[in-house]
Amino acid sequence: MEQKTDLSFRKSERLCSKRLIEALFAGGNKSMSAFPLRVVFMPVQEKDMATPASILVSVSKRRFKKAVKRNRVKRQIREAYRKNKHILTVPLETQGRKLALAFLWLSDRLYPSNEVEQCVRRLLVRISETLSSIPQSPVPDEHAV
Repeated sequence: MEQKTDLSFRKSERLCSKRLIEALFAGGNKSMSAFPLRVVFMPVQEKDMATPASILVSVSKRRFKKAVKRNRVKRQIREAYRKNKHILTVPLETQGRKLALAFLWLSDRLYPSNEVEQCVRRLLVRISETLSSIPQSPVPDEHAV
């Protein structure tokens, strides 16, 4: 029987943990760009998240003063991720890994949705390739210090 890919975007897939967000931007984590997007990602422990990947979408007020434009860009990124998340989640599930991602908007102008989707897809493919080339090692526990 053919397995259906889940094309939904649930609350559990949003990165909300303040501790994880601070750790994601603390430095030392991998990032890559596909203009107008940049993604920062880090592996996380099994107990920290319920889904294989959790994402954060950020559009700076410096880039777009009007909230309508910022919200449009965030909606485009979330929709592109929702359609293409299987590129990343399927390999993560098979490897038993979990990942925290942050998508950051770099441009001062709006782009059509299909261009945003191509950028997101390109980034997800590059992340999955990067993860497959890195041997799986245990993630250090921040509280074990």
